[in-house]
Amino acid sequence: MQYTFQATLNAAAADTDCVVVGVYKDGVLSGAAKQLDDSSQGKIKDFIALGDFSGEKDTSQLQYDLPGVKARRVLLVGLGDKATMTQEILAQATLNAAQQLKTRKVDHVTSFLTDECSAEYRAAAVRQAVQAVAQALYDFSAYKSKKDENPPTLQSWMVAHTDAGDLSKEVAQGVAISAGMSLCKDLGNTPGNVCTPSYLAETAQQLADISDKVTLEVLEESDMEALGMGAFMSVSKGSTQPGKMLIVQYNGGNKGDAPVALVGKGITFDTGGISLKPGAKMDEMKYDMCGAASVLGSLKAAIEMDLPLNLVAIVAAAENMPAGNASKPGDIVTTMSGLTVEILNTDAEGRLVLCDALTYAEKFKPAAVIDVATLTGAAIVALGHHTSALLSNDDYLAQEVLAAGSVANDEAWQLPLGEKYKEQLKSNFADMANIGGPPAGTVTAACFLSYFTENMKWAHLDIAGTAWDGGAKKGATGRPVPLLTQFLLNRAYPA
Repeated sequence: MQYTFQATLNAAAADTDCVVVGVYKDGVLSGAAKQLDDSSQGKIKDFIALGDFSGEKDTSQLQYDLPGVKARRVLLVGLGDKATMTQEILAQATLNAAQQLKTRKVDHVTSFLTDECSAEYRAAAVRQAVQAVAQALYDFSAYKSKKDENPPTLQSWMVAHTDAGDLSKEVAQGVAISAGMSLCKDLGNTPGNVCTPSYLAETAQQLADISDKVTLEVLEESDMEALGMGAFMSVSKGSTQPGKMLIVQYNGGNKGDAPVALVGKGITFDTGGISLKPGAKMDEMKYDMCGAASVLGSLKAAIEMDLPLNLVAIVAAAENMPAGNASKPGDIVTTMSGLTVEILNTDAEGRLVLCDALTYAEKFKPAAVIDVATLTGAAIVALGHHTSALLSNDDYLAQEVLAAGSVANDEAWQLPLGEKYKEQLKSNFADMANIGGPPAGTVTAACFLSYFTENMKWAHLDIAGTAWDGGAKKGATGRPVPLLTQFLLNRAYPA
C-alpha cells in the first residue's frame, strides 16, 4: 500500500479511481465538495436535495460519472455538525471510507477529508488518516486454512488538500506509526502457544536488525536470578517456557543524552497461576502481553521515523502458569531493589515482573520512564474500554502523556497516586503485599510500582480496557502505540 500527499489540488481534477470528500449535516459542503459541485454544475447539491443523504456522521454515498469531474467515482462522507467536527470524527470518516472502498474495484483513492481540519491540527489529522486506512486494511489470518476470497484491491491512498503546505513528512510518520500498530496487533493476536517469551525475543532481534542504531540484550533466567530479580522469577518459574527480559536500545540522539525508557508487561499467557482465573474468556489472556507489544510497536515506529532521540525499550516477558513449583499465596520474594513482597494473589503477577524491570531501567538514568501494562480489571471498571488509566509521580510528565494522547486520538485519564493508598499494601510479614484489596485497585497497583521508581520521573499506563476488543470484534487494538509515538515525537521535536 502506497501513501502520498498532494497540496493545492482541485478535487474535480484529481486523476484517481475515487475522490473522497466530506459533507456536513444538513447538506453543508466541504471545500473539496464545493469544487466538485461547481465543476458538475450543481449535481452534488441536486443529489442532496433529494433527501437520501444528509451528511450525518457514519453515513456515506457513492456518486458515479459526475460531469466535469475526472474521477469516475465520488464518495460523499458524512461529517455531522460542522461546529463540533474533531480529529476523531475525521479519522472515523476516513476509516469508514476505506472500509467501504477496500473491496471494490478501486485501486487508487484521493481523499480530501483532512482538508477540513484547522491548520493547528492538520499534521495530527494527516497521521491519523493514514492510520485509519491501515486499520481498515489490517488482517490477521495467518492461522486460517482458507484465505479471504475478496482481498482488498486498494493500491494507493493519497491525502490531498485544496490549499495547504506540504505534509508529506506527516504521511510518512503515519505510515511508521501504522507499522508499529500492526506489529502490536500481530503480537497480541498471535496465540499463546506461538507467542512465547522466546517469540518476543525473536521479534526484538528483528527490530534490532533494522538499523545499526539499535542493539539488543536478552537477560535469561540465570542472569535475572544472579541480579536478584526474585519478583520476576516468582512468576516465570511455574512455566516450562523460560522467562526473558529484553533490553532494546535505539540510539538516535546525541551520545550521552538521557534516553526515554519504555517498559512493557509481557505476560504471554496469564492463567492467574495458583490463583487460577475462571475459564470464561481466559483465551483473551494471550493479550496480557499487549503492554510489551505496544512498547515494541512504538520502538518500530521510532526506528522507521529515524527519530533524533535515545530510547530504551524493556520487555518483561514470562508466562504465568500453575505448576508444582509455581508461587503460592503467602510466599515472600525479594525484588532486585532489595524490597520484599508478600504474594497474596498470584494473579497480580504483572506488577511482580514490572517492579524488577523498572529497577533495571534505573541503570540507564532515563529522562523519563513510562511503563505500559494490562494490569488491572479495576481500570476497566473505572474507565471502560475507551480511555487508558494514567498515574505518575511527576505532574509535568503526566501532562506530557495526557497531551500526547489527546493529539494522537488515543486518550488517557489521570488517576490519583498518594501515600494514603499505600496503606492498603501493608504486610505483616514483608515490606509490602502485592495487592491492596478491591478498593482503588488500579491506584494501589500503581502505588506498588511507585516503590521502584522513586528516583525516576515515571508514568504508568494501565491499558487493560483499551489494548483489545472482545466479542465479535475480538482483536488487539494497537493502543497505546499512537500515544507513545506522539510522546516520542514531541520529545524529539519540541515546540
